[in-house]
Amino acid sequence: MRGAAAVALAAALTATMLAGAAPSLASPGDGTAEEFVAGTTSTSSADPDVPPGKTESSKIKHLSNQPKNGALRDTGSDLAFQGKYAFAGNYAGFTVYDLSDPENPEQVVQVRCPGGQNDISVYENILILSTDASRSDDSCKSKALPETKKAAWEGIKVWDISNPRKPKYVQSVETDCGSHTHSLAPSKNKRDLYVYVSSYFPAKAFPDCQPPHDKISIVKVPLSSPESARVVSTPNLFPGGGYKGDPNGEGWATSGCHDITTYAKYDLAAGACMGDGILMDISDRERPRVIDRVRDTENFAFWHSATFNDDATKVVFTDELGGGGLATCTDEYAPELGANGIYDIKRKPYGEKDLVFKSYYKIPRINTENENCVAHNGSLIPVPGKDIMVQSWYQGGVSVFDFTDSRNPRELAWFDRGEGVSNGGTWSTYYYNGYAYSNDLDIGFDTFEIADSIDGKAEKVRLPSLNPQMQESFGR
Repeated sequence: MRGAAAVALAAALTATMLAGAAPSLASPGDGTAEEFVAGTTSTSSADPDVPPGKTESSKIKHLSNQPKNGALRDTGSDLAFQGKYAFAGNYAGFTVYDLSDPENPEQVVQVRCPGGQNDISVYENILILSTDASRSDDSCKSKALPETKKAAWEGIKVWDISNPRKPKYVQSVETDCGSHTHSLAPSKNKRDLYVYVSSYFPAKAFPDCQPPHDKISIVKVPLSSPESARVVSTPNLFPGGGYKGDPNGEGWATSGCHDITTYAKYDLAAGACMGDGILMDISDRERPRVIDRVRDTENFAFWHSATFNDDATKVVFTDELGGGGLATCTDEYAPELGANGIYDIKRKPYGEKDLVFKSYYKIPRINTENENCVAHNGSLIPVPGKDIMVQSWYQGGVSVFDFTDSRNPRELAWFDRGEGVSNGGTWSTYYYNGYAYSNDLDIGFDTFEIADSIDGKAEKVRLPSLNPQMQESFGR
């Protein structure tokens, strides 16, 4: 299947899944964590490259796994890093790992605070959690409440992690339509932290999420008094309306953004906004300005996330075709579907910038029809002079690819658990100080070592922190 026809079928299949027992894994959805419904996606005539029950890899060594346990056995989500600690989101809260022994991290604390999907970021002594599920209140003892109730709460939670082993809940900020994801942008004087809150899927029946929802919420967190955090602006990114979608289901209409990645050094941000990909000028942190917008109505179904290269001359956008619940890595789906779109940032006279499409990248392996597989969260590997990224593909595993040549991206390394090993696969894989760390939806926190022939020079780059949705230069 190719192009719009495949997107239409994928949308129909997703609708079928939503009508059943479980919604898609990451998005679209209401923030609840459910198991992947196997065997309802597509059929494949080819044998999988990694047989069911097996685990195979090339130039990636799996070092350890820390299984989900205790109070946080729910779906694992995003990751952030600071110093010797990793912070792993979970639909039921978050876990802190000590990376003193990076090959075998130690779990040091669990914080139970339900409110999927608990997208997570850290900056200095501040930790931010996203809540995109209607709750009875903003506490960590809240219960689920229908979105149709005016009293329902969604938004962000601010924590003090001056002692990472004893996080303290400081403040909450309610935002329209909740917070599916968020991204950080420090002020230029370093006194305040701006949180760009992304959310979507409004409905007339939702008192706190009314259509049209063409905006984001920007929360200002004073670093000296995080308890004063508040919404300072709600800029409309699509004053003329975003992509309208198609009556045949050929791609999602834009009704908000799924994810935004900031790059403060260059005063830029890239937004993945359902039916649109955008580039923003964030020199005024409270008033971001859209400077270019692109669409791919042929092959992209759901603009999910974005990653700049180190010098901000390229952006890798991901398409989460099927919301994370489809098996798009079978031979029934074209290599342009459920893939990355690689765009160059062309600098024009007078400081203007345009996004220029160059190519697609999708993992080359064939999965079974029961393995959800689509482009998802990843980060750069800091190899000077090259553009290399490590990325999660749900049950498609982990892929390392080189996009230095924007027109000809190529895979360098991979790790893949076959069908039946993980129910859901890996959500996020990020490179931090010599190792790749992955948060698996089902089986916990993984540590990987990538072959020196690929990341040898990157191992010398030591970062004090890493928030993949708040990019910073390798050289700082």
